[in-house]
Amino acid sequence: MNEAREAVPSEAPVQVAGRARIEIFAAVLLALFLAALDQTIVGTALPRILTDLHGTELYTWVVTIYLLTSTVTGPLYGKLSDQFGRRPLLMIGIGIFLVGSLLSALSQEMWQLILFRGIQGLGAGALFPISLAVIGDIFSPRERGRYQGFFGAVFAVAMLVGPFIGGFLTDNVGWHWIFLVNLPVGAVALAVIWRLLPKVSHPERVISIDYLGAAAFTAAIVPIMLGLTNKQGGEWTDPAVGGLLLLGAALLAIFVWIETWARDPILHLALFRNRTFTASVVATAMISFGFFGGIVFVPLWLQAVLGSSATESGYQILPMMAGLMIGSIGSGQIVSRTGRYKWLMVAGMLIAGVGILLLTQISADTSITTMWLWLAIMGLGIGPSMAVFTIVVQNAVPFREMGVATSALTFFRQIGGSIGLAIAGTVFGSTLVAEIPRQLSAAGLPAQVVDQLGSSPAFSQREVTSVGVNLGAQILAQVPEQFRATFEPLIPQIVHGIHEAISLAIGSALWFGVAAAIVAAVLTVVVLPELPLRAHAGEAPKRTEADGPAPMAAFD
Repeated sequence: MNEAREAVPSEAPVQVAGRARIEIFAAVLLALFLAALDQTIVGTALPRILTDLHGTELYTWVVTIYLLTSTVTGPLYGKLSDQFGRRPLLMIGIGIFLVGSLLSALSQEMWQLILFRGIQGLGAGALFPISLAVIGDIFSPRERGRYQGFFGAVFAVAMLVGPFIGGFLTDNVGWHWIFLVNLPVGAVALAVIWRLLPKVSHPERVISIDYLGAAAFTAAIVPIMLGLTNKQGGEWTDPAVGGLLLLGAALLAIFVWIETWARDPILHLALFRNRTFTASVVATAMISFGFFGGIVFVPLWLQAVLGSSATESGYQILPMMAGLMIGSIGSGQIVSRTGRYKWLMVAGMLIAGVGILLLTQISADTSITTMWLWLAIMGLGIGPSMAVFTIVVQNAVPFREMGVATSALTFFRQIGGSIGLAIAGTVFGSTLVAEIPRQLSAAGLPAQVVDQLGSSPAFSQREVTSVGVNLGAQILAQVPEQFRATFEPLIPQIVHGIHEAISLAIGSALWFGVAAAIVAAVLTVVVLPELPLRAHAGEAPKRTEADGPAPMAAFD
């Protein structure tokens, strides 16, 4: 009896015995792993899925619908978990995710898979913010650093094993099993959460449910996410891109107006008067610019220039994942031991900026070992932002606002990455178009040959970035048979010129990530105050003069 009493962490917001805390923590990591894995495992199986379901023209929606529904619902789950408790909302989210997984595995048509992936996303929207909020519930701010770092490690592990599991199941069992594998893992997480996680709720704090605000938020975010997704293949002036973004911005303004007058809003706008919260969400969004760019464009270089397969490129970014794990776990341990975080975050952002800066120097002749070094530096710098900003935000807001504040941080990380990726994609496309003829000329090809090749379908952006080691054969196949003997000796020069153009385009796309990392570091230095980490749940958030006046709604 005494041992059990001593194991209860009296300083944590929610009282849970020591062993139960670890079991809950493991279950929450499993839930988070499900959502992270689902974002990496599907990509490997997608070509086989498209073949079986005959839906090539709809392939982007398999990924887009999941991203859309999970992003839209995240802040809503965070608010509802503050009002009705973490356990029911987290179990509902996992349950919906598992139902969507089962239905996705049973899909017989492309439209069915897209619909059921949307259901998966509706559940996944709960997994990220509520999992992070649960850690805030069962551990004190000083303890959280030891555990929050593992969340970044979960993302890294999911990115590593996702391509392998997806490829293995697709080749040996069938693509349906990439969804069915979620069921036993999710069932274990559900059982532990139901058995051990306390049912903590605050009905006395529920003034009213902000249905109008939830509807306005959904109506605003849907066109924004669709516009950013369409940007990968369109122009900013395209109504499907710029038009949707403008519509989303207008609806977002309406959402802000509604939240100003709501009795119990989905997102307390007063939180943005807290400089710690505002600086954290903006810096998180900025640092995500470079991270998302690296995740997308480095594998593209590995496949298009080095000729690696999709699975191989996943393992070739292992140094970045290792750096991310070390940076995430290590920074969490440092914050937990010292209680200091500001200059650790600044150092991490600057290291990330250096890593991304090195990646901008990429060329067709860059060695794989050099690439590994650059990736490790970038991952090491990004790692702290994956763990420490969550601790900072949870420490700066009252316990009653922890769920909505945590979900807002997750939301801004996703939105920031999506915006950065859209901008980087635009820079990449325009630079590639300009660099292909320039690099072919620099490779020694005559002007008439460059002009002839430039009009060939084999030199479209889609073709030159997808054929990899088959680029030479693909180019030669486009040449009329009577001219092949003349062109064949030039193929090595042509291939090297295109590879150099791809490399330069990727380097140009990553410059925005360098600028974003610098801005995030400066913002952290200038705006983010370093508040002492609370040792007890009952303490009010520590404030400094620099943090501004206490928000009326958030700090009552």
